[in-house]
Amino acid sequence: MNKVDFLRKMYPKGTRVELHYMDDPQAPPSGTKGTVMFVDDIGQIHVKWENGSSLALNVKLDSFSRI
Repeated sequence: MNKVDFLRKMYPKGTRVELHYMDDPQAPPSGTKGTVMFVDDIGQIHVKWENGSSLALNVKLDSFSRI
């Protein structure tokens, strides 16, 4: 199983996540929760955040957890 397939299995559509840290000036605040929309072909996890943002998570750079 490759990395993208693994991430798609771990974070299917509808999975709830909580952001701890994202190195982006437009990042939602730490503690923001969201719902996974999909994992793209390069392994970014696209999330609809509760604050209205839709920034994708980078599993190598961002800190987050499943809830």
